[in-house]
Amino acid sequence: MRIAVGGFQHETNTFAPSKAGFDAFAQPDAWPGLVRGPELFDAVAGINLPIAGFIEAARGAGHALHPLSWCSASPSAEVTRDAFERITAGLCDDLARAGRIDAVYLDLHGAMVSEDHEDGEGEILRRARAVVGDDVAVVVSLDLHANVTRAMAMLASALVAYRSYPHVDMAATGARAARLVHDIGARGRTPVTRFRKLPFMIPVTAQCTLFEPMRSVYAHLAALETEAIAGLSFTPGFPPADIAECGPAITVHGWEPAAAEAALTALYDDIVAREATFRLDLHDPEEAVRRARANRLAGPVVLADTQDNPGAGSNSDTVWLLDELVRQGAEGAVVALINDAESAAQAQAAGEGARLSPRLGAKSGLAGHVPFTGEMIVERLGDGRFTGTGPMWRGARMQLGPMALLRSVAAPGVRAIVSSRKLQAADQSIFRHLGVEPAEQRILALKSSVHFRADFQDIAAEVLVVAAPGPN
Repeated sequence: MRIAVGGFQHETNTFAPSKAGFDAFAQPDAWPGLVRGPELFDAVAGINLPIAGFIEAARGAGHALHPLSWCSASPSAEVTRDAFERITAGLCDDLARAGRIDAVYLDLHGAMVSEDHEDGEGEILRRARAVVGDDVAVVVSLDLHANVTRAMAMLASALVAYRSYPHVDMAATGARAARLVHDIGARGRTPVTRFRKLPFMIPVTAQCTLFEPMRSVYAHLAALETEAIAGLSFTPGFPPADIAECGPAITVHGWEPAAAEAALTALYDDIVAREATFRLDLHDPEEAVRRARANRLAGPVVLADTQDNPGAGSNSDTVWLLDELVRQGAEGAVVALINDAESAAQAQAAGEGARLSPRLGAKSGLAGHVPFTGEMIVERLGDGRFTGTGPMWRGARMQLGPMALLRSVAAPGVRAIVSSRKLQAADQSIFRHLGVEPAEQRILALKSSVHFRADFQDIAAEVLVVAAPGPN
C-alpha cells in the first residue's frame, strides 16, 4: 500500500492561562518542532511517539510511506486560530498533492480545542476527508486522554488509542495502527464502528493504569479482543476541557457488527459499575511536606504537584510547594521543573557559585500567587539539551533552553531546577542534566500528575499527590 502519514498533536486545558500559537508548534521541546516532507522520518526516528512506531511497523510490512507534516505543542489553553489554520492547511495541502494513496495515517491527540473549534480533531478529519473522499481508509492514533467525539468516530475509519498511563506505549500504539491499516488493505474493506460515551468524568489522577481500577479495566479490554474485533479503545478523557463532548468514551471497530456491539456493551457495563472507585487521595502542601520530612524508608518521597502539571496545560511556574519546603526547612529536597526563562537567564548571567534573588515563578498571573523571592545560590547551569532515558520520554531529544539548579540560602536543603521552556517532570534525565541523582534525594517535588510514575515510582519510598492551586 501507499500510505500518507502525518500528525498534529495538542491537549487543550480550557482553564489554562496561555494559548498555543504557531511558534509553540514550530519550536522543539521534548519532541521535534513542526516538520514537513521527507525530513519527518528522521525527525521522529527512535522516539517513543505513535508516528515513529507506525513508520517502523508499516515499513516492516513492506508498505510505501508518503510524508505529510507532523507537530506537537505542550498542553495549554486553546490553539490559536492562526496556528490551527496554518498547520491544518499545510497538512491537507500536502495530502492533496500526494497523488494516489491507499490509506492515510494521522497521529492526533484527541483533546484539541482551537479558538474556533471545540472538536479540533473532528475538524481536521472533516478537512482530510474532503481531500481523500470516503473510500480511502483514514486510521488515527489517539492519546489515552482523548475526548473522543461522535464526529471523530464517524469520520475516521478507525481510532487506535494508548492503553497505558504513564504513556509508555505511544510507539506501540502507532504500530497497532499500522497493523490495522494493513488488515484493512488485506481485507479490502473497513470495519464497522460502534461508539459510546460514559455518563461521568474521571479525574486525571485516577486514570493511572498501574493500579486499580484502570489496571483491571484494560485487562478486560484486552480479553474482549477476538478475531472479529479489528480494534477496541477506551479513552478515559481529559477533564479540564469545558466542551460539550468532554469525557470518557469507548470505540469499537469490528469485522462483525454483532461482535462489536457485544464488546462495547460488556466494557461499558464494567466501567459504569466501577464509577465510585475512580478516585485518589490528595494532600495539602503543609501535610505532604511534613509527611515527606518524617519518612525513614529508603528512597525519596515524591510529591506530585498535579495542579501545576504542564502535561495537563499548566505553565509549570507555581511555587506553593517550594515555599512550603523552605518554610519547613526540608532536607534533600529538589523541585522540578519551574518554568521561568527570566530567572534562568539571570542565573546564566551570574554564573555558578553566584548569589541572586530572582523573582522565581508565578509568571502566569494565578490569583493570589506571588514569586519566590528568597536569596538563592546558582549551583549548576545547563543548556537544556539532553536525551530522555525513561520509559515514556525514551529517545526524546530535549531542548528546554537555558537551565539552572538553584539552592535556597534560607533552607540549604532545598533546591529548584529552573528551565526556559515547560516540560512535565517525568524523566530522571532532567535531574542528571544538572548533576542531581534522583534516587539520592529525600524529597522530589515533581510537576506531574501520573507520568512521573514510569521513571520515579520504582525509586520512591512513597508517592503523595498534592493539591496546590493551579489550572489542572
